[in-house]
Amino acid sequence: MLLKLAISTAPAAATIFKAVLSKGVSLNMAHKLVQVTLCLWVFTSLLLPSPTAALYRVSLKKQRLNLNRFKAARIAMNGWGMLHNYGSSDGEVIPLKNYMDAQYYGVIAIGSPPQNFTVLFDTGSSNLWVPSSKCYFSIACYFHSKYKSSRSSTYTKIGKPCEINYGSRSISGFFSQDNVEVGGVVVRDQVFVEATREGSFPTFVLAKFDGILGLGFQEISVGNATPVWYNMLNQDVVREDVFSFWLNRDPSANEGGELVFGGVDPKHYKGKHTYVPVTRKGYWQFDMGDFLIGNNSTGVCEGGCAAIVDSGTSLLAGPTAVVTEIYHAIGAEGVVSAECKEVVSQYGDLIWQLLVSGVQPDKVCTQIGLCVLNGTRYMSGIKIVVEKENMEELSARDRLLCTTCQMTVFWIQSQLKQKGTKDTVLNYVNELCQSLPSPMGESVIDCARISLMPDITFIIGDKPFKLTPDQYIVKMGEGLTTVCVSGFMALDVSPPRGPLWILGDVFMGVYHTVFDYGNLEIGFAEAA
Repeated sequence: MLLKLAISTAPAAATIFKAVLSKGVSLNMAHKLVQVTLCLWVFTSLLLPSPTAALYRVSLKKQRLNLNRFKAARIAMNGWGMLHNYGSSDGEVIPLKNYMDAQYYGVIAIGSPPQNFTVLFDTGSSNLWVPSSKCYFSIACYFHSKYKSSRSSTYTKIGKPCEINYGSRSISGFFSQDNVEVGGVVVRDQVFVEATREGSFPTFVLAKFDGILGLGFQEISVGNATPVWYNMLNQDVVREDVFSFWLNRDPSANEGGELVFGGVDPKHYKGKHTYVPVTRKGYWQFDMGDFLIGNNSTGVCEGGCAAIVDSGTSLLAGPTAVVTEIYHAIGAEGVVSAECKEVVSQYGDLIWQLLVSGVQPDKVCTQIGLCVLNGTRYMSGIKIVVEKENMEELSARDRLLCTTCQMTVFWIQSQLKQKGTKDTVLNYVNELCQSLPSPMGESVIDCARISLMPDITFIIGDKPFKLTPDQYIVKMGEGLTTVCVSGFMALDVSPPRGPLWILGDVFMGVYHTVFDYGNLEIGFAEAA
C-alpha cells in the first residue's frame, strides 16, 4: 500500500514543483513549499481511516463437540427468530464465538461504565434484551450476567412492560434506555429490554449467551423499539448501511467468525456476491428458486419458495416432505411412522389414480376423506385453518393422517414427473415413511456413508448454491467416538407464507452473507 501511495503521489509533487517555479519563486523556497504541501497531505491522510482501521480481531475460544452438548446447544439455539461488490473492509467488527457449531455469539456493553454481555446476533428478530438485576424468580438469570441500571450514569428509565416470543420460547420484562457499545462504537440512548423472566428453563440455562441483539427489521420489533442497527445508521456511526456475517465452520479453528457493521471484509469471501431482493420486510426474506437433491429437483420450489436468512437458527429448516426425502437420500434415522405406512398401504393406489386422472394435488386428501373440508379450505395438520371449535373436534390422529396424506400426495406427484411406475413409486414412498424427521430435529447418520451422500443445492438468483455432505453433516467427537448428525430439520409453513425455508448457520457457514439495508438486498458468496 505504501509503495502504491508513493508512486501515485510523485506526479502530483512534480506538478506542484513546476507550478511554483513558474511563479518566479526561488528553488530553495520551491523545495520548502513542496515539502510543506506533502507534509500536510501525509498528515491529512493519517487522519482518514484506513480500509482496515475499524476491523477488530480477537482470538476466540473453541469447543470440542459431543452429541449431548450439541443437543443442548441446539435446544438452546434453534428457532429464536422464527419462528454490489464491496471492495472495502471499512466497518465495525464483532468477533463471534462458535459454540458447538450451534451458537455464534459476541460481546457488547451497556451503560456507563460499560457492563459486558454476550449476545446472540439474530437476523430473525429485532429487539435487544439482556437479563435484568431485577430478575429474581427465573433460575436462568442466575447463570448469566445481569444489567444493573443503578450503576450506569447514562441510564434512562422507561418501565413499559413487554413480552417477546421466540416460537415456543419467551422472555418478559420492561423497556429501559442506555448507551450500547457494539464493536468499539457507542450507540447512544438505545431502547432495550431488561428481562425479568426467562421461560423454558433448559433453553436459557443451556444458552452460552446472556441475551439477544436482533438485526431484523423494525416491522417485527416488539413495542416498535428502534433496533440497534437502525440507531447505528441514524447516528452515523457506520459508513455504509450494510452488515455482513462470516461464520467459521472449521472445528479446529480459533476464530468463530466475524460480524462486520458498515462494510464487508474481502478476506471473508471468494469471487462476487449474488444479490437477491428482500421480498418482505420483517425477517430478511427473499424468493428462492428450485431445490435439488443430487441432480434431481424435488419440485417443491419449482414456482419459487420463500426463504429467510436467520443467524439465530443453527440448522437448515424446510418442509417436512422435502426433509424426509433428504433423510432418505442420506440414510438418516428418522421416526418410524405407523400412520404414514397406513396411508400408503390403504390409500396409495387411490392417490395415484386421482393424480393420474388430473385431480389437483391440493384436493386429493379432501376427496378421499382424510382432510376435513371447511368451506373452501381444508383441515391441514401443517396449519389448521378453521374456527377454534372445529379444531377441538379433531383428534390428534385425524390431524396426523391429514398431514401424512398431504406428504404422500407430494411424494407421489414428484415421482410421477420422473415417470416412475406405480409399484416403484409406492415402494419408494413407503421407504420414505421410515425417514420421517424426528420432532426434536437431530437425526444421527452413519459417518461412513458421507462420501456416498448427494450434494444438496439451493437455486438463488438463478445460480446454484451447493452444500456438500461434509458441509451439511455436523461431526462430533474423534475416531471411533465420532457421531454425525444431519444439518436439516423439518419446519412446515402453509401457503401463502410457505413453503418456507430457513437458511441458518449451516448455510451461512458455507456462504458469506451480506445484509444490504440501503438497497434491501441479501448477498451470498463462497466463504473464504
